[in-house]
Amino acid sequence: MSDQKKVSIEDVARRAKVSITTVSRVINNVSTVSKKNRIKVEEAIAHLKYKPNVNAQNLARGTNNAIGLVIPGYPGIFHSFYAIELIRGVGHACEANKLDLVFHITNGFNPINTNSVGGIVFADIIENRKQVEQAVAQGTPCAIINNHVDDLDVSYIAINNKFGGEQAADYLASLGHTRIATITGQLGTQAGADRLEGFKQCLAKKKTALPDEYIVQGDYSRRSAREGAEKLLALKDKPTAVFVASDDMALEVMATFMEKGLKVPEDISIIGFDDNPACLYAPVSLTTIKQPLFEIAEEAVKTLIDMISEKRPDHLQKTVKPELVVRESCAAPKK
Repeated sequence: MSDQKKVSIEDVARRAKVSITTVSRVINNVSTVSKKNRIKVEEAIAHLKYKPNVNAQNLARGTNNAIGLVIPGYPGIFHSFYAIELIRGVGHACEANKLDLVFHITNGFNPINTNSVGGIVFADIIENRKQVEQAVAQGTPCAIINNHVDDLDVSYIAINNKFGGEQAADYLASLGHTRIATITGQLGTQAGADRLEGFKQCLAKKKTALPDEYIVQGDYSRRSAREGAEKLLALKDKPTAVFVASDDMALEVMATFMEKGLKVPEDISIIGFDDNPACLYAPVSLTTIKQPLFEIAEEAVKTLIDMISEKRPDHLQKTVKPELVVRESCAAPKK
């Protein structure tokens, strides 16, 4: 990342002693600017070696009036609360700002046409780091959701997933559980790995044992959640509580347990992650860790618009703490 300060349109306006609007009109070759002001602006541009933001120009002209949303493909994406909330949030922000939305589901290898958009929201980075690097190299403003990225010139809004995992473990332990298992998300993702890490660290601090068989790897799909629940039920020393890495998965885990004759939370407690409204209408309302996905998606689009229009000279690097939402799916273990 370059330490050299990027010259902004505000710097040009300051040196030329004109408004930002006048500088923009000179750059866009608008005929209403006086000859005197045009000369001052052109001198300032040359002196400061200012390079006009092509994306900002295109956005202003309406020739690139679109924001891209890139979501890595994974099983059950169109049944995923996470993906739907991000699409809804980005779409709502684009509609409010009269922008088009270009939606791209990626396998991580297909190239992205950055010429058709003014900026890109990447919904996490899952095996598509090269796509992000290519977009940055082409000068396209980028904002990443749900992933800390400290080595690229991008903005990001991340969830503190490690803290979320700690909250889940701490709450279950506070109820008196000592046999606490987890069904993880995809551990190749930063979110999945961090939720597990926070969960493990909290139990270690509390000196609560976590046998290897209590960590069942999932991939955010309902299929993996059902398989994980069945593995836990097959154990000789069954857990009394389970932290599941997403609400979609937790609902499937709850259904599996109930099909096997277990009562939630009397026989086994369950806590999810997301705060999917569907969890209010489950057979037992689900305790969960809330992450404000819609609001984060909206903020990512607003950040891109500010970057494109040069209202934001630096990158937004923000981490949001998730919140514990207590409902009915957790209780003290049977004595």
